[in-house]
Amino acid sequence: MTTLKLDSQLKHAPRRRDPGTSWVLYLIAIILSVTFLFPLFWMASTSLKTMEQAYAFPPIWLPHPIMWENYVKLFTELPFVTFTINSVLITVLNTLGVVFTSALVAFGFSRLRAPGRDFFFVVVISTIMLPAQVILVPTFILFKYLKWINTILPLVVPAYFGGGAFNIFLLRQFFTTIPYEYDEAAIMDGAGWFSIFWGIILPLAKPALATVAVLNIVGVWTDFFGPLIYLNDLNKMTLAVGLAFLRGQHSTALTLLMAGSMFATLPVLIIFFLAQRYFVEGIQLSGLKG
Repeated sequence: MTTLKLDSQLKHAPRRRDPGTSWVLYLIAIILSVTFLFPLFWMASTSLKTMEQAYAFPPIWLPHPIMWENYVKLFTELPFVTFTINSVLITVLNTLGVVFTSALVAFGFSRLRAPGRDFFFVVVISTIMLPAQVILVPTFILFKYLKWINTILPLVVPAYFGGGAFNIFLLRQFFTTIPYEYDEAAIMDGAGWFSIFWGIILPLAKPALATVAVLNIVGVWTDFFGPLIYLNDLNKMTLAVGLAFLRGQHSTALTLLMAGSMFATLPVLIIFFLAQRYFVEGIQLSGLKG
């Protein structure tokens, strides 16, 4: 009996990784990290160089002297403050709409039992396969009829109508991992469905909500196509379109272009590092239960 118990413990004991294998994995991780971080390093380095250093060959890895004036020129020679404000406004409004409405729709698909629920969920998920270019023309005509062209409404209002099929799927998968006993206990206490959604489900779904928020912030902040199509006034442009404008107006100012790109990249990096714990947890837990 004791022998069987020891065999069972040995069978389920964690295996020790070979030291040689660990060093190989660490080496591969370091090489991949350097490879992925090199473009960011080169962008930051070039943004602080002089024009001669930026085009020098062989390349100069570190700027000397450091040209902080390149960042000053972004805000003195171009309306980069306006671009930044527009990007922040559109990103915040869009993300609020996406997180709330996608969570509300996912709550209905995961917690409410209604005829045809699974069928409509499949229909919603199938829209992921629909290319955005297919609905571009009718959407543009609709917004033109509503007189929304050259306003931020086409970039914000659609976020309040469902939040996107992928976000609904991600949140629905997470909501199904939350025990239904919480709903039953709340109903017995007299709570309604919206109270359950707002007071129980959302607080427990912070990792998944953070995942949706981070993905949406990155997508909206870096979106080039939407603002280019719907916005005509330079003072309403976002950072992504402003960088393209910078490239067109200052085709030889590589240092200014890299400074603008670095300025536009930093907020996304900061948000990801602050929310990475919730982001990774949300991705992991959303796939545990179908």
